[in-house]
Amino acid sequence: MAENRASGYGGDVCAEGVPCWVDAQLPDVEAGKRFYGELFGWTFEGAYGGSTWALRDGAPVAALARKADGRLPTVWTVYFATPDIEGLADRVWAAGGQVVTAPVPVGDLGRAALVTDSEGAVFGLWQPGTHSGFGRRHEPGTFAWAELYARHTDTADTFYGGLFHDALFGPGARPDFGRALFSDVFAAEMPPHFLVHFAVADCEAVLGTVNRLGGRVQAPPFETSYGKVAVVTDNQGASFALLER
Repeated sequence: MAENRASGYGGDVCAEGVPCWVDAQLPDVEAGKRFYGELFGWTFEGAYGGSTWALRDGAPVAALARKADGRLPTVWTVYFATPDIEGLADRVWAAGGQVVTAPVPVGDLGRAALVTDSEGAVFGLWQPGTHSGFGRRHEPGTFAWAELYARHTDTADTFYGGLFHDALFGPGARPDFGRALFSDVFAAEMPPHFLVHFAVADCEAVLGTVNRLGGRVQAPPFETSYGKVAVVTDNQGASFALLER
């Protein structure tokens, strides 16, 4: 699996099926900047279409965007890299998923699409242009993992194993995402979904900052196979996780 290293505004191009970008759709981007700026030490600058780059030590690590429609959920979305977004969208559909937003150009940065898996979990596809994805990852304040919470893990295994086989199981693969069965951490009406994880040095210590900034702790730290995790929401209701390796 291609590792993405700091290299200006794009890093190295990721292999297909590797999480390469995350963004948050928020009601109030300025409030989001205050929250995440203090929580993760991010700085910000304008980007395509009115969205905002989040930078860590000058390298892009995420984007914040204002929701186009207040009825849309306030969420973090993970995007998977592909060299052929049209072809991958067709394969998603053939595997039982849905294409929510057909591939569209994002200036010269690349092309994006939103899709669902066969249980309805939403994720993004990204075909890079000048922006190939994370400038930094696996460091405090940057993307570290994406966990799919599924109602039927065998269904998820079949869907993603077929879609992203090389990224998950190919030679040298070091996957940045996994899946888990729904637990009582989430409300019964919560649909299957991806939970974006950001790396922190001390999971428990960061929870006090989350609360002070107006966020909420959904699940206090618990041990997983990939590290200690806490599930939180920001000050506008977007859920994400903190991961201490």
